[in-house]
Amino acid sequence: MLAAEIFTDTFVMGLCTRALYLILILSAPMLISALAVGLVISILQATTQVQEQTLGFVPKIVVTFLSMVLCGSWLIGNLGTFIREVFSTIARVGPH
Repeated sequence: MLAAEIFTDTFVMGLCTRALYLILILSAPMLISALAVGLVISILQATTQVQEQTLGFVPKIVVTFLSMVLCGSWLIGNLGTFIREVFSTIARVGPH
């Protein structure tokens, strides 16, 4: 099978679209958790009138790390599936 038969413009654009969608989905747990903690800390800072910039940094880092630990197997599973699909497509183009 020739590479031109598999790697059409439509196929490559579809693959890029799937990759960008995967990046969005895989980064969502960390981004949403950091956003939620940031919002809570901002509300607490506004109510207590403590305007220290560094107060929000450590809790965001901790919650982001915890969300990575909790969602790690799901993240690796989705990424592994995508990588296997890409490599199997590349392998079909190679010599037989």
